[in-house]
Amino acid sequence: MSVAGLKKQFYKASQMVSEKVGGAEGTKLDEDFKDLEKKADITSKAISEVLCKTAEYLQPNPASRARLTMVNTVSKMRGQVKSPGYPQAEGLLGECMLKYGRDLGEDNNFGGALVEMGEAMKRLAEVKDSLDIDVKQNFIDPFQTIVDKDLKDIQHHLKKLEGRRLDYDYKKKRQGKIPDEELRLAVEKFEESKDVAETSMQNLLDTDVEQVSQLAALVESQLQFHKQSVEVLEELAERMRERVNKAQSQPRQKRMPVSRPSFDYSESEDSNGGWNPSAASSSHPAAAAPSFNRTSSRQKRNSTDQPCCKALYDFEPENNGELGFNEGDVITLTNQIDENWYEGSLRGQVGLFPCNYVEVMVPLRH
Repeated sequence: MSVAGLKKQFYKASQMVSEKVGGAEGTKLDEDFKDLEKKADITSKAISEVLCKTAEYLQPNPASRARLTMVNTVSKMRGQVKSPGYPQAEGLLGECMLKYGRDLGEDNNFGGALVEMGEAMKRLAEVKDSLDIDVKQNFIDPFQTIVDKDLKDIQHHLKKLEGRRLDYDYKKKRQGKIPDEELRLAVEKFEESKDVAETSMQNLLDTDVEQVSQLAALVESQLQFHKQSVEVLEELAERMRERVNKAQSQPRQKRMPVSRPSFDYSESEDSNGGWNPSAASSSHPAAAAPSFNRTSSRQKRNSTDQPCCKALYDFEPENNGELGFNEGDVITLTNQIDENWYEGSLRGQVGLFPCNYVEVMVPLRH
């Protein structure tokens, strides 16, 4: 780091210590700027959070369901009758949008749009809750009953049948050595288990109409879910179109430049390194316009040490966005993309070009 850079870092650190420890008062920013900064910060957070929640909405995290299962288990252990419902991704996204929309204010176009969409996403979450309840009552619970009762009974009877078959076969092979009464009893038990197992399996197959009805109930629940979702989304889409059209029809507000008072670089006894607008205006009451001309200063700097380079070879652009030039051209440097490419302007054209085609005359400032 250069000596000037070290001095700059020392100055900043010294001022920070003075403000944090010594109670020195720094430069005051006007309220319009603070309000603009606040809204920009909220907008930035809103976009980041909404992107994150949208990703979770499109691909919900399985860990959330695992946490919900644990919460439901703990609730049952504590004797709570009503366990918390699954936090739908639509509802989480809606809460995020509502929060930042209200922070921005509904009079703000983006804030109002976030509020409207957040409310719609909350409605979608309610529709999704209804889907979960319908599917559980009309599809999952009946099928789970079949698994827990009918299928268990069938497995039990089949296992019992297999045991009695083995007993019967063993005794049958030793016929003559085993009393006939034992063999007869083994045959009867085997036949009995066979009849019971057969009946239980047949009953399951004969109730296929109920299983098909439960599948139909699942489809009906899904159909209702998508119909209600479409209604909510169509209403929301219409509102969003109205907002877009309204925003496009309104002229963009122009920010009027604020007159800046002249700077007095002379040391004063009560100065702490900051700039006080009221003090500056009172110390220069007759100043009709700022004495610090930013445009003229910029022009002067550009004419003396503006970053630029000289072309060593001809360069013909091969892709859109590249800047062509001839050997000897002086190109104004605007940015360095990476170690191989610069961005610059020449004759009103801005584009990219390779670093090894030019010789830097005035380097870019970092």
